[in-house]
Amino acid sequence: MMAQQGPARADLVLKGGKVVSDRTIREADVAIANGLIVAVGTPESMPAAVGTLDVSGKHILPGAIDAHVHFRTPGYSYKEDWESGTAAAAMGGVTTVFEMPNTHPPTATAEALRQKLELASPAYVDYGLYGLLAEDNLEHIEDLITGGVAAFKCFMGNTFGNLPSPSTGAMLEGFELIAPHGLRISLHAETASIMARRQKRLEAAGRCDPLAHLASRPAIVAVEAVSRAAILAEWTGARIHVLHISSADELRVLREAKARGVDITGETCPHYLLFDEQAYRDLGSLIRVNPPVREKFHQIGLWQGLKDGTIDMIATDHAPHSTEEKIVENIWKADCGFVGVETQMMLMLSQVALGRLSLCDYVRLSATAPARAFGLYPSKGIIEVGADADIAVVDLDRPFEIREADLHSKGRVTPFEGMTGRGTPVHTLVRGRFVMRDRELVREAKGHGMSVRRIQRMPRPQPANLAQTMKHIVSV
Repeated sequence: MMAQQGPARADLVLKGGKVVSDRTIREADVAIANGLIVAVGTPESMPAAVGTLDVSGKHILPGAIDAHVHFRTPGYSYKEDWESGTAAAAMGGVTTVFEMPNTHPPTATAEALRQKLELASPAYVDYGLYGLLAEDNLEHIEDLITGGVAAFKCFMGNTFGNLPSPSTGAMLEGFELIAPHGLRISLHAETASIMARRQKRLEAAGRCDPLAHLASRPAIVAVEAVSRAAILAEWTGARIHVLHISSADELRVLREAKARGVDITGETCPHYLLFDEQAYRDLGSLIRVNPPVREKFHQIGLWQGLKDGTIDMIATDHAPHSTEEKIVENIWKADCGFVGVETQMMLMLSQVALGRLSLCDYVRLSATAPARAFGLYPSKGIIEVGADADIAVVDLDRPFEIREADLHSKGRVTPFEGMTGRGTPVHTLVRGRFVMRDRELVREAKGHGMSVRRIQRMPRPQPANLAQTMKHIVSV
């Protein structure tokens, strides 16, 4: 094996582990200096180091990139804040998060973005901030880009925070504004009008049981929304990302859009892969999440979509709430979502142990693909010379049991309570610094996280139809 060599002296060498990429697993040591990976290779090829760590018997993975978290600050800090949320990420082997804009105030203006960047200063891990794409903030899009957003979020369906869904006309204009900058637009792809009408009918009929939530959001709401967004992206050249894919039916639309050349990616979450409709009977209002956990055949389809590459990545939709907000009799009054950033890696590594994914598949889904999709590759998402030393060292044989009392989020209630398996992150490094070591949070690393404002923006030429449209608008 040819070694990749770096400088004469390193800060740290990880010795005796197996380095995992999205394609290979190889025995190699890893040397780190000044926050970067400076050598990957045989022990004799490593530079002298200030410190070493023996990770024999363990695997060295690129730190997970969770492109979908809600840290609730400002406005809802009792549910989560940047210190607690990123501590949870560090404990879960996650080294970069992308945080959503449905806070109070929402991240819809340059001033709101500046405020959130200040509030993120205690972060343990690196982070990107989403800017909002809404009906009433299109004039702020350019300022949000200048201010350093990593991506945009468009809520096509209602969710926590009750942000109004933009019209298709506003979405089109937003896509036109963002496309030339190359930033990806992530979509909560559910059609608001269908859901509002169905929920109203169910409530009028006296339905407030957990399964009523599933009935109010049939898969067609996602199919229609993804189809519409893909057409707008095709027309404008915008890069889009479908968040929290919950149904097998969406995958046909996703495949067709990719085949047409649309720059579209998609994610699913552990709860859609591990739960089905039985969860509404077992867990009641605790399982309420948008989009909903669906019937078993959807779960089967999602696993197939992961294996064949239709679904590009794993994210969590980490959405903390208090127990009182989650455990209620009336399903319509239960807040939607639950924690996930701390448990994702353990849950998915347990599926690797069961043979449902390979370890290389997991690296692709959790690190390499999100790094590529959001412009962070090759700085992140890979263990190679020159990349940030964002690393999760995992013990594939170490058992775990998920317990709310052990989690680091403020709102700890989780449907995964009591789940067990094998595969645990034991060390997490962000740009070469331990933020979790030997399963203990390194509290001195508070504030080490930084904004990924250096994101590689990839401008695209405007398609001919967009140029014609803009010419028409100007002439009118």
